[in-house]
Amino acid sequence: MKNIIVTGGAGFIGSHLVKALLLDGHRVVVVDDLSTGKSSNLPSHPNCHLFEVDIVDELALAHLFESERPSLVYHEAAIASVQKSIHDPVRTSAVNDQGAKHVFELAVHVGSEQIVFASSAAVYGEDPRLPKRETFEPTPLSPYGFQKWQNEKDAARLAKKSGVRFTALRYFNVYGPQQDPQSEYSGVISIFVDRILNDLPLTIFGDGGQTRDFVNVADVVQANRSVQRVGGGFNVFNVGTAQETSLLELVHHLYMIENQAPNVVFQPRREGDIHRSVADIGQLMSKTDYSSNVHILQGLQALVSAIKLKNNE
Repeated sequence: MKNIIVTGGAGFIGSHLVKALLLDGHRVVVVDDLSTGKSSNLPSHPNCHLFEVDIVDELALAHLFESERPSLVYHEAAIASVQKSIHDPVRTSAVNDQGAKHVFELAVHVGSEQIVFASSAAVYGEDPRLPKRETFEPTPLSPYGFQKWQNEKDAARLAKKSGVRFTALRYFNVYGPQQDPQSEYSGVISIFVDRILNDLPLTIFGDGGQTRDFVNVADVVQANRSVQRVGGGFNVFNVGTAQETSLLELVHHLYMIENQAPNVVFQPRREGDIHRSVADIGQLMSKTDYSSNVHILQGLQALVSAIKLKNNE
């Protein structure tokens, strides 16, 4: 049994990860300010402990790390929104940049063996080369992308200085159950499903030809668990499916699942949006037992069913 801290553990991805770690037999301490996460996302389990702490509160965070002394830290807490980072760069920088640095430095200070953290495909920016490879020089378009790139640079520096293992996971577009469609940080899939089930039109910013690598949260959890065995100082891996899906294809799949005629409104492209994106996952597959197991159509069908079930409760 490991003693593990998961920041942002009451959020969408974090809560799925917490449940998997508990099933693996670990003790899990969840650090979350509950600004977007929900305590109801967490299971009632004797080895699951929630602490309502903001990661920008350095003193509270230091006290928690000193008392818990985790062997492994998963850092999932962030303001995960490109648009929010553009409109409120001060708050997003405090959380995504300084908050992450606090977590990293405290983990090293208390002797953690490994820190695994959520980076993002946003670091690649509008580099036209596809698929995106970890060897590409980051060229982020948004403050959010810059903040995640800064996390990676801080991690690489600390890994070299301390010898502690750091692993950055560049998430592509994650979707799945428990992603709140009402949150301003939600992915396009959860928003689209919610609107279709409520007979509301979908809004696409741009012409719909923009593509993404939509990866199910179950695959993301698998990636997080698999990198526990990765050695070396600092490693960075893409987490995706290696499959490129356009927004128009996504809309087609969703309306087909619901057997409805499309109802779509087009708006101008948003600042900071990337046109095409798909991951090369060869590095992660070669270093771990990771494989993408959830096909987009299968994942969408399961998500629609889960949302319908929740709505009927």
